[in-house]
Amino acid sequence: MFSRVHSSAVIGVDAFIVEVETDLEFRLPSLTTVGLAEGAVRESKERVTSALKNSGFLLPQKRITINLAPADVRKEGSAFDLPIAVGILAADGVVPDDPLNGLVLVGELSLDAELRHVKGILPITMAARENGFGGIIVPACDADEAALVTGVAVYPARNLAEVADFLTSRKIISPHCPDEHFRVSPYNTADLDFSDVRGQAHVKRALEIAAAGSHNALMIGPPGSGKTMLARRIPGILPKMTLDEALETTKIHSVAGKLDTGTPLISQRPFRSPHHTISEVALIGGGSTPRPGEVSMAHNGVLFLDELPELSKKNIESLRQPIEDGHIGIARANYAVTFPASFMLISSMNPCPCGYLTDTVHDCSCTPTAVRRYHAKISGPILDRIDLHVDVPAVRYEELSDARPDGESSAIVRKRVNETRDIQKERYKDYPNCHANAHIGARAVQHFCSLDGRAESVLKRSMDAFGFSARVYHRILKVARTIADLDKVDAIESRHISEAVQYRTLDRKLWIQ
Repeated sequence: MFSRVHSSAVIGVDAFIVEVETDLEFRLPSLTTVGLAEGAVRESKERVTSALKNSGFLLPQKRITINLAPADVRKEGSAFDLPIAVGILAADGVVPDDPLNGLVLVGELSLDAELRHVKGILPITMAARENGFGGIIVPACDADEAALVTGVAVYPARNLAEVADFLTSRKIISPHCPDEHFRVSPYNTADLDFSDVRGQAHVKRALEIAAAGSHNALMIGPPGSGKTMLARRIPGILPKMTLDEALETTKIHSVAGKLDTGTPLISQRPFRSPHHTISEVALIGGGSTPRPGEVSMAHNGVLFLDELPELSKKNIESLRQPIEDGHIGIARANYAVTFPASFMLISSMNPCPCGYLTDTVHDCSCTPTAVRRYHAKISGPILDRIDLHVDVPAVRYEELSDARPDGESSAIVRKRVNETRDIQKERYKDYPNCHANAHIGARAVQHFCSLDGRAESVLKRSMDAFGFSARVYHRILKVARTIADLDKVDAIESRHISEAVQYRTLDRKLWIQ
């Protein structure tokens, strides 16, 4: 007696179809699972046995062999509980085989046969659609997430008995249709507005440029100058995510098991702010079974690293690949996975170990050697990859005590950012995976960032005076291109170059005497 049930497993952020084959033999009763079943899959034996008994089914008193194909790929997680239980029932003739041919089944079973949440429902449903399956049976709590994928009927089930009744036509389960707001939710400005920040007009200008061109930025200033406050308001001036971006981001959070209950679609740009004591695996991703790290959780959003020099040297250097390539590759002995990691890096640091080197009120207690050592924690290649270095001075009392609204609201700034991003989308419509100035390659820089004689003269003098690297040269041109786009002009002028050059504070090393 034999049955075949289709399920799915996740590697990285993508899923693949797994065939759950069940064979019953008239031999001593046992239940064996083969096919590189690891961790929770091996433990499914006890959950499945108890779930069958508590659903009123008799476990066949035969030798039961479960094979998870393809057998040369590791399978982990609890999503195979339901297909294994249904496979045993199908092999024993309790449920028919025919309805199973066009379905994918996933779900964890409790001991009393209730279906529980599993990670990665969104990529699993996408894999079902891509492989031509017409429907998928999922735990009822995961139905909203699965229904984000069009073209596949999503059947929500609460327990094993309900699934068995559905397969034997004793019960009808209607395909799940989520509320429309799960697909497109209104933009949430929350309570974080740029007008709340007192003073710092030049910093707000720099962060607007960063948002308009998706540039990385580093804020340098004494403690309490508002660096974190400014960083937390950046998502409020970024363009609203498209549906494709939202699904891409949701898939990562689904695999990581970080989706909030009741919010199956992430429609707000992520803002991730890990502590500086974070481990390399938690930041970049990895582990024995690779899982996405903070750089991937920030995909299509903002990764904020406060007190950047306090991160370990290894963590800081590990940011090179995701900043440059927009993804992170993790290799294991038998396979490799790639996690998306296209984010805006917003970081902050003090100008010196004590924090008061540039403060006009507090005295700095650091020696020049200590300041150099502190700055050396951030290598040249990392600084080259950060487009804007912004000085954030302490805020004066007069600015703090003024009760009047200070500056423009996030909504006004976001309107300008949206208009600038629209210009870039039109400009780069023939360039795949390039939607903002920060993402263009060297060839596109030459084509779209040409300079007139005066602008070229300003850039040449700056290169000679400060010894900028070739990478910084291209970064300056990209930032100048964004500034020109904000001004709604086609030509990059000398004033745009001059402003872009001033955002290279740490390259110029003006603080270290």
